Amino acid sequence: MPSDDWNTALIHEAFSHRAARDPEAVAVRHGAERFTYRRLESTADHYAARLAGLGAGRGRVVPVLLEKSPTLVAALLAVLKTGAAYAALDPRWPRARVAGILDQIRAPFVIAEDTPDHPVPAWNPFHETVPAVVDPAPRVGVTPGEAASVFFTSGSGGVPKGVISPHRGTTRLFPGDFADFGPGRVMAQTSPVAWDGFSLEVWGMLTTGGRCVIPEGTYFMPDRLRRMVTEDGLDTLFLTTSLFNLFVAEDPECFTGLRQVLTGGERASATAFAAFLRTHPGVALIHCYGPAEATVFTTTHRVTASDPAHPLGVPLGTAVPETAVHLLDGEICVSGSGLGIGYLADPELTARRFGTVTIAGEPVRIYRTGDLGVRDHSGTLHFRGRVDRQVKIAGHRIEPGDVEDAAARVPGVEACAVLPESDDTGRHTGLVLCCVIDGSTTPAAVRRSLADVLPRYLVPDRVLPVAAIPLNPNGKVDHVALAHIVAATGR
Repeated sequence: MPSDDWNTALIHEAFSHRAARDPEAVAVRHGAERFTYRRLESTADHYAARLAGLGAGRGRVVPVLLEKSPTLVAALLAVLKTGAAYAALDPRWPRARVAGILDQIRAPFVIAEDTPDHPVPAWNPFHETVPAVVDPAPRVGVTPGEAASVFFTSGSGGVPKGVISPHRGTTRLFPGDFADFGPGRVMAQTSPVAWDGFSLEVWGMLTTGGRCVIPEGTYFMPDRLRRMVTEDGLDTLFLTTSLFNLFVAEDPECFTGLRQVLTGGERASATAFAAFLRTHPGVALIHCYGPAEATVFTTTHRVTASDPAHPLGVPLGTAVPETAVHLLDGEICVSGSGLGIGYLADPELTARRFGTVTIAGEPVRIYRTGDLGVRDHSGTLHFRGRVDRQVKIAGHRIEPGDVEDAAARVPGVEACAVLPESDDTGRHTGLVLCCVIDGSTTPAAVRRSLADVLPRYLVPDRVLPVAAIPLNPNGKVDHVALAHIVAATGR
């Protein structure tokens, strides 16, 4: 980050500062559509006035249900300028899931293009005409520790849980030297809008003077990356571990021209990392780790040629700015200004996962990640597994109970349990739903029913009918015995 850059603890104010310094620089590009910093600022100010009139303001959460575009970014900025927090939701999610989240938020309206089936009124920013001169949005006195965004993740009770992230959770990252953010940098926006990785790609650029480029099309693949490097000057990229592995395997040369590649979200593949470093020794490869509850990243590590052969695996690294990592009984716990405020409308879960412990004689608020870790002789953190059933597949954090709860409500399903499936390296690749079904349904029908109510990443790859779900002596599901049943069926 340039030494003369300015840092603030409010996302929208950091953006406004950059817009004042270089108003004609391109902030966001999507195909032929380009928003300069000036245009993005004035559009957001205009939208903010409209949203405030609809009831958006400090202490509120505004759901945003838009496809990726510069208008989406302007809408998110507008929400922040009113003092509210945004909850960016994926328009591809099933209607029932969106409706459940809107009910959790209890919002008076939703920012969306279409209106059918929404339980609350919709405000469509595409119907707005932004005048040539727009009054700046008034300052509303929001503090760095107040909510900026809500990220919804898989919930073990079948209900998505909303992680409330403060402004400082995002802005703390970009004075850091773990990657090069700032004027001149161009980053692809590839993460789903509902992920905290979206904050890295959008606010990491727009609060430091860089440019965010939204790929055209539904899927981001190596050929698209090659074109973006050539046509957009792309030099910075974040990929989930699964996508990174895929790109390296299918087209290792596609990274040519990039300055830095960040990757994380799942257990690292030593093979993929080693292959990348052999092909691109001059490109910075940064391994990243962190749950949404600690906002984007907790630790990062600049990968070296020797790291893939490390006996503990590719390191998770060391803490990012304003963040500390503690190993409590082997569990990775996080403290610092990046911690989330808690879970939306769930004080019980908040109290269970966020707590205060005494460290070096001082009370410290922490988040318990559920990940197991160990430090090597240099103090660098390594991942060692999970303390619960949560898994990550293609970058998505998945609670098997979320799928089981939905499956238990499908007519004809008498009992069920979910297991992750893995490849030869131990990396999770998909889900299998084992279920006892009566004669009124079929495995294919069960899967179709789940596709109607769950996001695509939660729909099991296989539905396996079994005679009974094995139980252990305590009456709980015997996952070891169930794994043997699954293995015996093959693929």
